[in-house]
Amino acid sequence: MKLPEDPFILVSYVNLKLRDDYETLDDLVEDLEICKEDLISKLNKAGFIYIEDIKQFR
Repeated sequence: MKLPEDPFILVSYVNLKLRDDYETLDDLVEDLEICKEDLISKLNKAGFIYIEDIKQFR
């Protein structure tokens, strides 16, 4: 699956999937077959950080 390129759409998509479909970020990246480090890096560059306690990028 191709993920959205725009970081603001991407963060919305990832947070939705984390809330509704996956227990952890690791589960999401494994199922979607994407690189966790690349995803985190792309969202970090847009100002988002992953908060594990709430299972969301903010």
